[in-house]
This record gives sequence, C-alpha cells and structure tokens, in this order.
Amino acid sequence: MKSIFDNAVRNELTNRINSLNEMSKAQWGKMNINQMCRHCILWDESVLGKRKLKQPVLGWFVGKIILRSLVKDDTPLKDNLPAVPELKVTEVVNSDLVSEKKRWISLINQYQELSNDRLILPFFGKVKKEEAGYVAYKHADHHLKQFNV
Repeated sequence: MKSIFDNAVRNELTNRINSLNEMSKAQWGKMNINQMCRHCILWDESVLGKRKLKQPVLGWFVGKIILRSLVKDDTPLKDNLPAVPELKVTEVVNSDLVSEKKRWISLINQYQELSNDRLILPFFGKVKKEEAGYVAYKHADHHLKQFNV
C-alpha cells in the first residue's frame, strides 16, 4: 500500500498536484479546485500537528472500525464522503491556485520529517504512524482523482 512517508509516493503526489490548473473540474462533490486545495491543506495541517481539531462524536464510536477497513488494502476512498465539519470549505477561496498548490506541496513534503510514532487524524483520532501514512495518501489521492489527476 502507498504511504505518504514514502519519498516516491510524495513525488507522485507533487507531480499530480502540479498538474492541477484553473480548468480542472470536479468529477463529484461541491468544491471547486481552490476549495479542494484549501481543504487538503487544512487536513494535512491537522495531521502534522499545526491545527488542532476536535474529533467528531461519530469518530469516537466508529472511527477505529472504519480505520481498520481503510488500512487493510489499497482500495481508494469512495466518492462523496462527508468531510469533518471543521475541514469543510464552503466559502469562496480567493487565493490563487499556484499559491495553494505550493502550500499543499510544502505540507506533503513535511511528512518526511515526522518522527512521531502516533499521529492524530481528523476523524479517527490517535493512530499509528503507519496507519496515518496510508490514510494521508488515500486522502490526497481521493481529492486528486476528484479533479481527474
């Protein structure tokens, strides 16, 4: 399975992010390209410990069960999954796409420096580093596929 802690995987994600452009259209969901990038930035900031989020109540009850199903194989995330409320980006994002992509890529590259054995994922709470690596890749992959890259 692909992990964001693998250098080749980070390079793949970086190339895919760089291929996004203003003409990229969502295959599903309500976010436009800038909103999706901002959502992914917020998500990665929370995993990297730069943003504190409260774990949703539903995550307390079923988070670990869902996590086990996500990290058992390389099945991609399903379309139209709900976002953690604090990570929903519904407002208009006025920043330019080039800046958003650079910011997102910078965060992805910061995963190589993480030494924590346990991380906090927005819906799942505390997880092992290995699990976080798989889910972080799947999250980025999910949104890049959303915009057909």
